[in-house]
Amino acid sequence: MSTVFANVSLVSLVHADTFSATLKNVSLYQPQLTLIEKYWASWYIYMSNDILATGLMFFLLHEFVYFSRSLPWFIIDQIPYFRRWKLQPTKIPTIKEQWYCFKSVLLSHFLVEAIPIWTFHPLCETLGIKVTAPFPSWKKMVPEIALFFVLEDVWHYWAHRLFHYGVFYKYIHKQHHRYAAPFGLSAEYAHPAETLSLGFGTVGMPIFYVLYTGDLHLFTLCLWITLRLFQAVDSHSGYDFPWSLNKFLPFWAGAEHHDLHHHYFIGNYASSFRWWDYCLDTEAGPEAKSKREEKMKLRAQRDVKKMN
Repeated sequence: MSTVFANVSLVSLVHADTFSATLKNVSLYQPQLTLIEKYWASWYIYMSNDILATGLMFFLLHEFVYFSRSLPWFIIDQIPYFRRWKLQPTKIPTIKEQWYCFKSVLLSHFLVEAIPIWTFHPLCETLGIKVTAPFPSWKKMVPEIALFFVLEDVWHYWAHRLFHYGVFYKYIHKQHHRYAAPFGLSAEYAHPAETLSLGFGTVGMPIFYVLYTGDLHLFTLCLWITLRLFQAVDSHSGYDFPWSLNKFLPFWAGAEHHDLHHHYFIGNYASSFRWWDYCLDTEAGPEAKSKREEKMKLRAQRDVKKMN
């Protein structure tokens, strides 16, 4: 029996043999719910197994968002008109490269990511992550998702930076750097150890949040994961348009930031924002290198003056 409604009798009342019939009953007995809340409640009630409902929903959400967001970039790569905004215009991924990456990522999704996804609901119950309808207000969800972006970026910066040291790079992170000019599909092309460790930033930060606050809804988590997937795929797209988000939010990393990381194999370790690389002097690219050299030159000149 689903826990999507606190009233168990109501759950039994609206349950039907088909999803459409269940949806019709939910709409009849809970007309105050929004359309998406009605679909959400109907899904959990129809499945009659919250573990299965959450696992299947999370897996399908991940697959749909990741590949549907990658598809426009695949199409753009085939159209010469867009090369003017390609960050590395001479390096266009071939169909063969895209196909190889697609198969590798899909295999990783089933063999690496599927297990924690399918076992996530028992953790939700333990932590008190709610699946109930109605959902929290936007005034509650928006700050939570913004916080998750900030916290994930912290985790990603330091974990990613660690993966560029010695054996971590040679045996783990080097796989992700197979493509010096990344493309959308390559966002999750990585060693299983990297997939799990960097992926922990996406799921782990909400877990820490609910451990501290005791209050988080699974729908908020779904929105957060959707936006995080958009960010990951877009940052690997290889394109920087005049309308890209970093043109309006200067602290947003975007494709231009991450493309430099793949091009030079070092620096620009953060995922969503630029401030960690800026503050810790790990920005990538010739311009950042020139700035560092200028700083070193000025520092050396000051030291000489002090000595004299």
